Amino acid sequence: MNEMVRSVDVVVVGAGQAGLAAAYHLRRAGHEPGRDFVVLDHAPRPGGAWQYRWPTLTYGRVHGMHALPGMPLTGADDARPSSEVIGDYFAAYEAEFGLRVRRPVDVRAVRSPEEDGAGRLRVETSAGVWSARALINATGTWDRPFLPRYPGQELFRGRQLHTARYPGPEAFAGLRVVVVGGGTSAVQHLLEISEVAAATTWVTRRPPLFREGPFDEDRGREAVALVEERVRKGLPPRSVVSVTGLPMTAAMARARETGVLDRLPMFDRVTPDGVAWADGRTVSADVILWATGFRAALDHLAPLRLREPGGGIRLDGTRVVRDPRIHLVGYGPSASTIGANRAGRSAVREIRALLAAEDASVREAVAVG
Repeated sequence: MNEMVRSVDVVVVGAGQAGLAAAYHLRRAGHEPGRDFVVLDHAPRPGGAWQYRWPTLTYGRVHGMHALPGMPLTGADDARPSSEVIGDYFAAYEAEFGLRVRRPVDVRAVRSPEEDGAGRLRVETSAGVWSARALINATGTWDRPFLPRYPGQELFRGRQLHTARYPGPEAFAGLRVVVVGGGTSAVQHLLEISEVAAATTWVTRRPPLFREGPFDEDRGREAVALVEERVRKGLPPRSVVSVTGLPMTAAMARARETGVLDRLPMFDRVTPDGVAWADGRTVSADVILWATGFRAALDHLAPLRLREPGGGIRLDGTRVVRDPRIHLVGYGPSASTIGANRAGRSAVREIRALLAAEDASVREAVAVG
């Protein structure tokens, strides 16, 4: 039985901020959804990773959400959960521009049948196979929560969970909670859990860096440049907070005054009843909440062997150096809502140039033949 393979110019993997921005620019450049390109998304509904955010993360508490290109996000209720606000916005956006996102579709592997890295890409999914001339990968990080390993974890008698499964503060009422991590999510969890928990302890690998005052355009460019430098070297991108620091809000300032943000260095082991340090200090806990971040969800690209010896994927703009047919958006320096918008536009511009060059080469060969 012959396998049915659908052919398009471009496959976009992921329908979060970066994927929708790329799809918008493809459509604006004259590429027809479904015929010239397809957007595949494994989530059950519009909203990208936002649809999985905890209910207490209201839209008013979202830091730095930029609208998608071509359609402003206006009139949103700050008290409404961000998962609902942004989910509805993304759904309206898909409908407005006729992007025809296919979901839920799991992309299992992307392969290059031609060993020299030329020709078409084979995109294997739960909904069949697509053949594409180029691929824009916008899978983000939500599907790869990072959970570090420490001695004794398997012996802990309490509950361990990651930010990806955070249910909101009510689940921690009356409990002793250790929050691990130095990012924005860790601090948000800590602040709201501290209001209902019996006790909270904050643990980070490095002393947290708090940023006071406005995060202006110059500081933003400096932060992006630092991340870009690592990506150009083929190293895994660092977290945003490690570059920008934590923005000091009024709520955080109050929490620091009351001791909620008193931080302890990383413990050395987990015990059945809590955590312990080499110097003999111990903290009892009912819950360990690992707010330890995420890694880029790129396992489906493994057959292409894109990684450098340093463990990352080297990019020139959004284009993968080892395979110019592949573009990563929402990765490294574009892992922000405004960065994702720009990356989507840049990827489409480069892909259009690539396709035009290929078409010209074919026409020349035909003419000579």
